Amino acid sequence: MQLILAKPRGVCAGVARAVEIVERALERFGTPLYVRREIVHNSYTVQRLREQGVVFVEELHEVPRGATVVFSAHGVSPAVKAEAGARGLHAIDATCPLVTKVHREVLRYADKGCQLILIGHQGHDEVLGTMGHAPGSVTLVQNVQDAKSVNLPAGMLVVLTQTTLSVDDTREIMAALRQRFPHLATPKATDVCFATQNRQDAVKALCDASVDLLLVVGSENSSNSQRLVEVAERRGIEAHLVDNAEDVDTAWLKGKARVGLSAGASSPEVLVEKLVQRLEALGVQSVETLETMREDVVFALPRELREEDVTAR
Repeated sequence: MQLILAKPRGVCAGVARAVEIVERALERFGTPLYVRREIVHNSYTVQRLREQGVVFVEELHEVPRGATVVFSAHGVSPAVKAEAGARGLHAIDATCPLVTKVHREVLRYADKGCQLILIGHQGHDEVLGTMGHAPGSVTLVQNVQDAKSVNLPAGMLVVLTQTTLSVDDTREIMAALRQRFPHLATPKATDVCFATQNRQDAVKALCDASVDLLLVVGSENSSNSQRLVEVAERRGIEAHLVDNAEDVDTAWLKGKARVGLSAGASSPEVLVEKLVQRLEALGVQSVETLETMREDVVFALPRELREEDVTAR
């Protein structure tokens, strides 16, 4: 049995930045350090940080007044930031810069009086934060059926998207919207983040390489990880999402000659390494990497947590 690793895979620049923000905040401010919601959607990372003294909360009323709290990579609404200020919290924003870009677009278009359509998944932390920037101006569309039936007020229409969507699904939803609303406007650059698209393209390359099984390392609540599974399934390839190596069902491997392996943008490489070791114990005889492109993007940390700024004090 042969194992082919997708590249790029795993942790993206936004996730790496968010996790480093929490780690540096721990060093500087000590424990307990509070984080609103999961810093990233990966159970291994959340548990590792919890063991270091991070307290994850759902809402800010669970955070003692005056404490330090980190906002997750998925972003928050202005109302959440205002609540943090009212409670005297020291808030550190770990929102991915690409999500912040979408927030700015929402505010810019809403200020112009536009009605916005947001393509995304209801209840996802990123969607909640994005819609909260202009709650009276944003309508959520989740799928093609929604696009065909949504009722929108008259006026200029602009469509934005959640950053972790399926590129193919988004294209289909956009086409359905354009059919109904020919003058629909879009930003100059796509909102689906480069890392999400790169990982989906890498999975497509695995499918083209004739793998007969794809395993994706990622947690159930990770939108971009779920999309990788869907990309393979749409191409007729059996695919499964696994949180860790122990989740692999040996029955999946029966009769398989070429197994593909990828990881969602919030999944650390250590989980991939452990899964490779398990697969080798289960019969994998060779491991190779299929690289479709290289990523070298790094996002800057908040000024208060940069080493040079801390040292200067």
